[in-house]
Amino acid sequence: MIQLEYGSLLGLLVAAAVVCSASTAVAQDAAVTLKDLDGKIEVKLGGKPFTEYVYTGRAKPILYPIIGPCDIPMTRNYPMTKGVKGEASDHPHHASLWYTHGSVNGQDFWAVGKGRGKTVQVGKAKIAPGKTLGTITTQNKWVSADGKVQCTDERIIGFSAVKGGRAIDYQITIKASEGDVTFGDTKEGTMGIRTNPVLRVDRRRGSPAKGQCVNSEGVKGKAIWGKRATWVDYWAPFGDKTVGVAIFDHPSNPRHPTWWHARTYGLITANPFGLHHFERKPRGTGDMKIEAGKSVTFRYRFLFHQGDVKEAKIAEQYDAFAKSKAIGD
Repeated sequence: MIQLEYGSLLGLLVAAAVVCSASTAVAQDAAVTLKDLDGKIEVKLGGKPFTEYVYTGRAKPILYPIIGPCDIPMTRNYPMTKGVKGEASDHPHHASLWYTHGSVNGQDFWAVGKGRGKTVQVGKAKIAPGKTLGTITTQNKWVSADGKVQCTDERIIGFSAVKGGRAIDYQITIKASEGDVTFGDTKEGTMGIRTNPVLRVDRRRGSPAKGQCVNSEGVKGKAIWGKRATWVDYWAPFGDKTVGVAIFDHPSNPRHPTWWHARTYGLITANPFGLHHFERKPRGTGDMKIEAGKSVTFRYRFLFHQGDVKEAKIAEQYDAFAKSKAIGD
């Protein structure tokens, strides 16, 4: 398991200071290899661990761990690995990187535990390694606590090397396969990541937080919560290196630019549904109904980059992503 190599946050910081080299700017070997193991798919980039797509054992499929530039883990270990020094053990549903929502036909798929829904993969994933892009394609059903399927989805997840970092493209098509489906108006959603605690912005006692954040409109810090933007970026120094994660909302997405449920404690989610909370609109304003037999597609990119927002040229990187075609086109 990759995470065993990174069990100590202190060890992480020491290792990161010496591992990173100029070769991370542009990967010399960008080949993506994929290996289907028991309940997960191992992803390597240029022969080095990148992430694992875990599709069993949790309430939803997740990507964990995620290894960024300088071999630095980019997401929190909890709740997959507990007791890591410097990590908060709050919000057990914030599991590394995921897609889900807090109100699907009124059913909660965001939180975990009794009375909550689960997203379950159907059949085996289709994996396609490649010289510059590797993809995982899965079919999934959204099963509420009473055992009823509320909707289904197809997700295509792409992995690649980009200038200055590594990218995960997350393309998900929600299908109203069981009749009309409504993604309800709540802040609890949707395309999310819980970052390594060093990327946190708030400096609570005992926290290793050193992060900064900004969105595409120049809004910084906690003020980015609930705002519309095409992208957000969090970054921090790890030893003598700086790395970060930017999340891009593709212009083809419904309701682009999206709203961001982005907190200073390391939760970042793109959520096009939570207008009641974000803008104090009447309840239900943000509801999105997908009629029976129809579908909607959302596309996001997670860019794990070296340097701060300016050094990584996040605005330029977003422009390139905005012009890109959907995976499979």
